Amino acid sequence: MVTTGIDNIREYTHLLKGARVGLLTNITGRNDSNRSTIDVLKEICRLTALFGPEHGVRGDMGAGENVGTYRDTASGLTVYSLYGSSGKHFTQEMLDTFDVLVYDIQDIGVRFFTYISTLHNALEDCAKAGKNLIVLDRPNPLGGELVEGGILDMAFSSFVGCYPLAARYGLTSGEAANMMNEERALGCDLKIVPCRGWNRDTLFSQWGKVWQAPSPALMTFETTLLYPGLCLLEGTNLSEGRGTAAPFRIIGADYIDGERLTEAFNREGLPGVTSTPVWFTPCTSKHQGVKCGGIVLHVTDQNKIRPVTVGITLLDVIRKLYPDDYAVLPPYREGGRPMLSLLSGSDALLGDWDREEILSRYEEESRAFSVRKQKFHLY
Repeated sequence: MVTTGIDNIREYTHLLKGARVGLLTNITGRNDSNRSTIDVLKEICRLTALFGPEHGVRGDMGAGENVGTYRDTASGLTVYSLYGSSGKHFTQEMLDTFDVLVYDIQDIGVRFFTYISTLHNALEDCAKAGKNLIVLDRPNPLGGELVEGGILDMAFSSFVGCYPLAARYGLTSGEAANMMNEERALGCDLKIVPCRGWNRDTLFSQWGKVWQAPSPALMTFETTLLYPGLCLLEGTNLSEGRGTAAPFRIIGADYIDGERLTEAFNREGLPGVTSTPVWFTPCTSKHQGVKCGGIVLHVTDQNKIRPVTVGITLLDVIRKLYPDDYAVLPPYREGGRPMLSLLSGSDALLGDWDREEILSRYEEESRAFSVRKQKFHLY
């Protein structure tokens, strides 16, 4: 049976005794009985403030939506946003509300999913302020062995890539926190409340658990399994399926013929995945209200699929089928870097590039990261 840090917290109440406790969490912060971590901690310690990452404490905020300070009606506690107008770091006002910060968020083990950046900032801010940080650990739904993608070039660091991790990095939040704290010599007083019963070679579908969406666009595990590669499309003029029933599975644009793309993609013969044609009209995001052609991706083998390879292959196939239409989106602000570069962690996917060369470099960097991360394994 797989249990998480919050399921085991009563064995570690000595870490909270007598302290004012702040909780950094979101909708995934729940125990095995489906009780909110907020409610559990209110029973065993002096919970004084809540802190929310992107999408908010209750998961009711959209992607990229800035959030201000407000009162959580269910708990009566003040909620401070770490993805809002005051920035993405703890302010002095926030730090003054707690002695110990507890982190309980189900991450997905992907470098550009912003929760890992929020955890990195929490480590940095707690270290500087002399605050203790406790991570209630959770297994990695994408497994703890397989690593994919290139390592972030820190020249391209941002909130969708804050640390030199592989795209799919094969660590739990607790293990990643240990890595960042030690490698950067932050000096944070960090404690990990471990999960139990998890084997590194298992994916979420083997845990016997109900999926709790960590963000509004990742409503199923199949979508989450594709996300490490399909999120790259957010940096292009392709729809990654936002505004449809299946984001990160439905891919297309107003210039794409779904039958043609289906044939071309399936001809690649990538393991663990296939596609079928689709027509769709996004209700939000890119191509909103415009009829698009494209494909739906179907995972046929969760253990064999390599989502980063799928994402790179799709980009390559589409840019060659539609060289006059496919485009990389410009930077959001003047002087910035294109989102495709921030997501991929380098400028290798700009201009002309060779797919085999990219994937070969990714494989080499992934092997190096697999070795580097082993010293931080807790399971």
